[in-house]
Amino acid sequence: QAQLVESGGGLVQAGGSLRLSCEASGIFFNLYVMGWYRQAPGKQRELVATISRGNTTNYRDSVKGRFTISRDNAKNMVYLQMNSLEPEDTAVYYCHAALNQDGLGSSWGQGIQVTVSS
Repeated sequence: QAQLVESGGGLVQAGGSLRLSCEASGIFFNLYVMGWYRQAPGKQRELVATISRGNTTNYRDSVKGRFTISRDNAKNMVYLQMNSLEPEDTAVYYCHAALNQDGLGSSWGQGIQVTVSS
């Protein structure tokens, strides 16, 4: 029933910006912690950023100061603003929702490609 749909990916040159969007349906959005993960070719999926019900945010060290996660509970939307993109940011990005840190009620988007050229 739950569905997360990402948009906003694409190809950008190093130093450029993209904004990813994720629209959620089939869940009570304001009860969920939201996050973005990514998986590069040949590497494990890794957490990029999370945002809590109270808008507390966390980022992996490599994106701090460059990426911003935000949410709009009225629209059931979560965003990832990505600035100063680097080739190392190239990956498939996944939207994620869960009720707690243990992953209760976990849902995943289908993933969207972000490619940063050097």
